[in-house]
Amino acid sequence: MMKKIAGTLLIILGISISPYFMKSAIAQPPPPAPKPIPFDGGLSLLVAAGIAYGARKIYKFQQKD
Repeated sequence: MMKKIAGTLLIILGISISPYFMKSAIAQPPPPAPKPIPFDGGLSLLVAAGIAYGARKIYKFQQKD
């Protein structure tokens, strides 16, 4: 009789505690935020170089005429 009560209490305790363990096992922390991309460094130089190249092409084209 005592083994049956102890077994029943153990099963009830196991069922009532298991959601806490399952929640921590299934739930994972969110992934880390992506690092911001520095647009100012190379992109500014690339745009400036493109503008200078285009200006030079236009200048040389006008010199031919």
